Amino acid sequence: MRLLNGIYDAALLLYALSLLFVFSDCLKRDPGGKRLGTGLLVVVGLLQAAGLALRFSQEGGLPIFTPYDFLFWFSFIIVLTSLAVAYTRGGEFTILLLSGAGFSVFLLNRVWLTAQDHTLQSWSAVHGWLALHIILANLSFGALTLGTVFAIMYLFLHGRLKHKRWDDRVRRFPSLETMDKYSHTAILAGVPLLVASLVLAGISIIAEGRTPLFQDTKVLTTLIGLGVYLLYLGLKATGRRSGARMARWAIAGYGFIILNFLLNSWSEFHGWGGP
Repeated sequence: MRLLNGIYDAALLLYALSLLFVFSDCLKRDPGGKRLGTGLLVVVGLLQAAGLALRFSQEGGLPIFTPYDFLFWFSFIIVLTSLAVAYTRGGEFTILLLSGAGFSVFLLNRVWLTAQDHTLQSWSAVHGWLALHIILANLSFGALTLGTVFAIMYLFLHGRLKHKRWDDRVRRFPSLETMDKYSHTAILAGVPLLVASLVLAGISIIAEGRTPLFQDTKVLTTLIGLGVYLLYLGLKATGRRSGARMARWAIAGYGFIILNFLLNSWSEFHGWGGP
């Protein structure tokens, strides 16, 4: 376990350095700093992959069933997404926001939770449907996070252009049309994954005979968050709402997703300790 913690600490330090170089490049164009930040991000991804492999060997199975592992997988997905964006043109600010989110989750997980407190032996009876629910939920959160990042960038650029306040940094943003398209595409990918995840969670609950859990407060917040995203997709399909309004809908939906996760501590729905 000491080796695992050492790997995670090294990854966390390099992640912070990568974020600093990316931030520096966003403030003032610095190709060398951007390359260095991307290189450090690659090393972070490799260290996280090594940590996941070590965790797999320690537990004798795929580590996904605890909050510790769920948040770690989320951070890993964000790192991979950031690396994919790094090789696209004009993605500096997207990488900055994604890395900020991924680093924050990684740091919170490292300080708040520990692998020693969340081993997998106690989850041997967890139903197979629930494992797939967790995997799909994590992929969904990754896609929705990317969609929210583009929505935030859209509102920022929209505000700057509306008030005619632009500089070199603003010119490096993708166009409003591009960010609106990317945000919609990411959310369009994330919502079906979220729906499938919730369906599998329901199947798992029914199979385990725990139907009273459907009355839990967390179910209500989940449905509200999903409803916001479904309304977003419906309004987007009509084309009758402005891009700025759609961006606000996207951010509101993500806010419910975050609230939903925070409710785990007070909810019986995930009393087994998962996401």
